[in-house]
Amino acid sequence: MSGDKGGGWLGRLKSGLSRSSEKITDGITGLFTRRKLDRAALDELEELLIAGDLGTGPAARLSQALSDQRYDQDITPEEVRGLLADEVTILLDPVARPLEIDTAHKPFVILVCGVNGSGKTTTIGKLAKQFRDQGRSVILAAGDTFRAAAVEQLQVWGERAGAPVVTGPPGGDAAGLAFGALERAKAEAFDILMIDTAGRLQNRKDLMAELEKIIRVVKKLDDTAPHATLLVMDATIGQNAHSQVDTFKQMVDVSGLVMTKLDGSAKGGVVVALAEKFALPVHAVGVGEGIDDLRPFEARAFARSLMGLDG
Repeated sequence: MSGDKGGGWLGRLKSGLSRSSEKITDGITGLFTRRKLDRAALDELEELLIAGDLGTGPAARLSQALSDQRYDQDITPEEVRGLLADEVTILLDPVARPLEIDTAHKPFVILVCGVNGSGKTTTIGKLAKQFRDQGRSVILAAGDTFRAAAVEQLQVWGERAGAPVVTGPPGGDAAGLAFGALERAKAEAFDILMIDTAGRLQNRKDLMAELEKIIRVVKKLDDTAPHATLLVMDATIGQNAHSQVDTFKQMVDVSGLVMTKLDGSAKGGVVVALAEKFALPVHAVGVGEGIDDLRPFEARAFARSLMGLDG
């Protein structure tokens, strides 16, 4: 992965996280130029990390780790960033888990959730392309039936990925569509079925009923489905990500997260806060519009990029 041409993915991850890292690294430079690591410095560092969206728990833990190693010693900003990157890596390591496709299930059914505008449909398209590149057959279900744009967008991505897209009438029953898609996926022996869903949180009860119904009907055909339920979130929402995870966890059994739009955000630190609070696998992160700009989440690469360090 780090062998990509011209800095490749790691270069894109670092530049994608530059707005998030600048906020943190500028503060660290201001704090630790010609200064001992005393209590006041640690308190200010903790506040800086909280302001960087890392969350109160991780901020306290990182400050404590730094204190344990270097308390009352002179320390440079570079050393602080290096030590923090190591600690963030330790914190993120347990959640950095690629999405595993269990071939015992055919098709492997992936339900994809997220609010409108989170990058959900694009993420489905990018994942479909990655699965196809691995030699797997993929079929997509356009379950966000109320948004014609979402259906059209999924069809465009389906064409790019070489994956057929099952659609229904505008505003039609998403559960019925999902049922039909799973029937076809079974009949034609597809490896993976990905189901797009609506993300209208403003009428949450309707959305909850719709998601529950989709799950209920797919279970009629395969009582083990869905085999993965992904929540796609846009990093620019920062701390609002916590309430989104809470909300969707109440509706469906979220099995993993995908974080998009890190390149448009100064709030990339929220990934650390989510890891600590929910301990859900983070399967992938996105740093751009391109089909290759969604990659498996790697704890060390992310932590070092967040602290403005090279891979």
